[in-house]
Amino acid sequence: MQTLLRYWEYYGMTNTLEKLYADSKDGKTFNRLYDIITSRENILLAYRTVKNNKGSKTPGTDKRTINDFKELSEEQLVTLIQKRLENYQPMKVKRVNIPKPNGDKRPLGIPSMSDRIIQQAFKQVLEPICEAKFYEHSYGFRPMRSTHHALARVNKLINQSGLHFVVDIDIKGFFDNVNHTLLIKQLWNIGIKDKKVLRIISKMLRAKIEGEGIPSKGTPQGGILSPLLSNVVLNDLDSWVSGQWEKFECNRHLYTQQGHKLRALKNTNLKEGFIVRYADDFKILCRDWKSARKWYHAVRLYLKDRLKLDISSEKSKIINLRKRKSEFLGFTIKAEIKGKKRVAYTRLSTKKKKHLHLEGQKRIKKIQKCPTTMNAVLYNSWVLGIQNYYRGATHVNLEFNEIAYRLSRSLHNRLKNIAKYEHPKNAPPSYVKFYKNNYRTYKVCGVYLFPLGDVRHCNLMNFSQWLTPYTSEGRNYIFTKLNGDVTTELRKLLDSYIPNRSVEYFDNRISRYSMRKGICEILGEFLPAEFVHCHHYVPVSLGGNDEFSNLRILHKHVHILVHATENETINKYIDMLKPNKKVIERINEYRKKCSLESINK
Repeated sequence: MQTLLRYWEYYGMTNTLEKLYADSKDGKTFNRLYDIITSRENILLAYRTVKNNKGSKTPGTDKRTINDFKELSEEQLVTLIQKRLENYQPMKVKRVNIPKPNGDKRPLGIPSMSDRIIQQAFKQVLEPICEAKFYEHSYGFRPMRSTHHALARVNKLINQSGLHFVVDIDIKGFFDNVNHTLLIKQLWNIGIKDKKVLRIISKMLRAKIEGEGIPSKGTPQGGILSPLLSNVVLNDLDSWVSGQWEKFECNRHLYTQQGHKLRALKNTNLKEGFIVRYADDFKILCRDWKSARKWYHAVRLYLKDRLKLDISSEKSKIINLRKRKSEFLGFTIKAEIKGKKRVAYTRLSTKKKKHLHLEGQKRIKKIQKCPTTMNAVLYNSWVLGIQNYYRGATHVNLEFNEIAYRLSRSLHNRLKNIAKYEHPKNAPPSYVKFYKNNYRTYKVCGVYLFPLGDVRHCNLMNFSQWLTPYTSEGRNYIFTKLNGDVTTELRKLLDSYIPNRSVEYFDNRISRYSMRKGICEILGEFLPAEFVHCHHYVPVSLGGNDEFSNLRILHKHVHILVHATENETINKYIDMLKPNKKVIERINEYRKKCSLESINK
């Protein structure tokens, strides 16, 4: 997020986006957005954002990737996008079916690269307007929010409010059944009243899908704008549900405080309920069966009559959490007795445990067939990733020990002839940081496999509702206090492949990033994995090696500056980073070690 904010500043978009958010909060409407969307700064920001996405190397139906656009000058790129939008006709969308854990296929629609840049340009301008209007307890596809925040909110409602009845609603094929006409009206109601912008979005929704033709409804999963549009659709549901109780307008001045108002509402015939939503997966938590039953039928009718969406009667149900479990985002939730009250106990769902077991077997088999450093590192990446995601489960240690036990036979049979099974000796810092119990594990090609059962529960924190990148307060907090999730980014680094590098380099790179808590050693800001470069302080060409003490974690643009010799390149990245005197001095210190001249700025 810090890097994204730096890009906003570099392209001069920060004030524009902040004003859009503030105006939307004030209830203003927007009928001149097209000029902002097609501005040079916004298009270049969109290009840079798309370029840094993992999917930028995936071609659309036109067979072009981001590499085909790198050859264009900035002016050529801006002109290309502006001309396409003058009479916009989206290119055909590529259809790809992705396997789901249950064996089904999830259809994805992949737009052409230029359409992705256009969608990103629209998203950048529309998102702050929509963010200002979105319900505070929807957590999917929104800046700074995650599944853990949604789960923390559910836990709080169970633990502190004593809401033990949950209405689970499953929308039938939500992304495939969004009503286009209704969606455009919803955008209008939010305040987006630029008719040219709405016409272009309407064309995006009707883009022809390869092998299927022009869709009459739905937002294709895979499109950059689709997640934002899906939140626009379901924000009406959020507002309606919260307006029935939590946000119910009370005219009596005695109930100006939320707690007083809610106590007063309990003496009415209104149905108590609180919605928590992540994308199209949502729950309504209630105090009793009667309220839950009313909510079930009310939501079913609202979705059908107002949003033109059907629910799956087989998957939608009312659950008493004191007696049965409810599934949410790969976890199961139940209200168990603890002392004199009931609290939320979360575990892994049976379906997820089965999937993790099968995935573990597949990865172990891959190591057996090809015992390389990279396959061992990829296995570790998988282990770290699932441990990081499920660490919020109350009994995560028991759950992962069960999975580890079921995989132990596979590990023994498949790795006994190609790996050592031992307590880690002189384990690298990256291993020691996460695993302190000294469990026995397998050593493959010099890499210790991360022990699956060695994981500890981590309390999930509720989202701070004031935190948004669209205010100066939020941005200051992000820059000064909020570091990203080091574990999540470490997993991405483990996944990244760098050819012709030693095991020592791979491990020390991870260890250095972990030790530095993801902070760039020159800029002093947190780096997500895609912006991490590992620099040899003493270059290999000058006798340097891959030892931990010789590696440095740098922002990739800083790394370019450290090695740059052309004035044009130096000036470009100086303008982009806007480094202060202290940062320049640090860069020059590194350049001196590379036998390069200092930068005079």
